Amino acid sequence: MPQISMNSPVGAITVFEFDDKIVAVDWGFVEDMEPSPVLNEAKAQLNAYFTGKLDTFDLPLAPDGTDFHKAVWKAMCKIPLGKTATYKDLAIAAGAPTAYQAVGTACGLNPIPIIIPCHRVLASGGKPGGYSGDGGLETKRALLKIEGVDLVIPSDQGNLF
Repeated sequence: MPQISMNSPVGAITVFEFDDKIVAVDWGFVEDMEPSPVLNEAKAQLNAYFTGKLDTFDLPLAPDGTDFHKAVWKAMCKIPLGKTATYKDLAIAAGAPTAYQAVGTACGLNPIPIIIPCHRVLASGGKPGGYSGDGGLETKRALLKIEGVDLVIPSDQGNLF
């Protein structure tokens, strides 16, 4: 599978492509394989995001998941940079207003973190919730800080993922 790696403020990340669409972002650095125009554009947009020069990703995405997960991920992509939404907000946007826990599951299963901004999703009352990416809540806090959002993580809050 074509892939490209890069260093970032939240660690090394690798972007994966299939059929000219981004299918995954994962933590870690691997040898680039078959770099493509889509992967090169993803790397350029991620670099722009990390340096504060990109507000919205414009990449072809093909995340694998259930219809509900895809609806949640689509709703996540509508959360503007520098803003957050709650699990409840996303449940409503996905058409299942009481499915907060299922939204949390969708966040944890998001195959394209950062680009599909699950880090912008918080629990009610501004609580951080969880983050399944490498580094957990510290990575979530770092991504939100890049976007100008200060996330307070209570000392009794552990990682949920």
